[in-house]
Amino acid sequence: MKRPTITDIARRAGVSKVAVSYALNDQPGVSERTRARIKAIAEEVGWRPSSAARALNGARARAVGLAVCRPARTLSVEPFFMELIGGIESELAPRSIALMLQTVTSHDDETELYRRWWGEGRVDGALLVDLNDDDVRVPALAALGLPMVALGPPRAAGPVPAVWSDDGAGIQEIVAHLAALGHRTVARVAGLPKLAHTSVRDAAFAAGCREAGLPAPAMVHTDYSGEEGARATRRLLGTAPRPTAIVYDNDIMAVAGLSVAQELDLDVPGDLSLVAWADSPVTQAVRPQLTSLTRDVPAYGACAAQTLLAAIDKEPVEHLQVATARLVPRASTSPPRPR
Repeated sequence: MKRPTITDIARRAGVSKVAVSYALNDQPGVSERTRARIKAIAEEVGWRPSSAARALNGARARAVGLAVCRPARTLSVEPFFMELIGGIESELAPRSIALMLQTVTSHDDETELYRRWWGEGRVDGALLVDLNDDDVRVPALAALGLPMVALGPPRAAGPVPAVWSDDGAGIQEIVAHLAALGHRTVARVAGLPKLAHTSVRDAAFAAGCREAGLPAPAMVHTDYSGEEGARATRRLLGTAPRPTAIVYDNDIMAVAGLSVAQELDLDVPGDLSLVAWADSPVTQAVRPQLTSLTRDVPAYGACAAQTLLAAIDKEPVEHLQVATARLVPRASTSPPRPR
């Protein structure tokens, strides 16, 4: 079935297209009786206003954009993104505002996508994720006048309002926990090195080890996938001295690291303690359950959506810090076994 048009409504109502336009846009020019009859027919045939036509009239698109510069499979294996999107939707859906989600392969493609969405009137605002240090997207998108909110460190967001949490404090809590258990050789399997939050965690991890009097830690950067997490774990466990604890930048890599340890017949936590950034059902389903940093990711997404909606409404918006992740000790960490 073709999409119903105002021509179809006009034909059924026996009036002109101009009269239909007046009625559907609540403009004067038709009687209230005719207006009610036209609206009833529009509802019956399932007519909805064209987003392109609304954009030409200066009306809001009632949609916000979210581009993710990662492989599409990331969204299916990374619990963080699904929880984040759930939080965003918890604010948008009750207001009948759509979320336009698309994966892209480069920052240039992402910038062009946002430029097209904004130019065509498809979105009223957008969310910027995975901030980089010296992010080239920030000045390019700020110049468009597109209402935006970034999720990440304010120093990387520039003039774009940022919703963020203190990742450095979370990392330092992990290091303090491991040092208190007696660990002296710790390592970290980190995420993408270009990401601003990765550099924050890198610096905090090194600083936390220095403050605890631990040797300079080994760090391996990956793409957050389980395959890369497993490969990095094997690499770290092949070094001398072998680490007695490894910290992972997400839950998927931590679970992969646990599998590697078990394949190598290492006892977790006796021979090797493991900690995951980002708690999830996955970290609690494995045995032993993984010590994790936990935060309310849906609330983080909801806060970002609320801030963006305020920006779209031209309300004053500033950087907003949300709650810091907290450590949940579980069975995957313990004092290291004497060697």
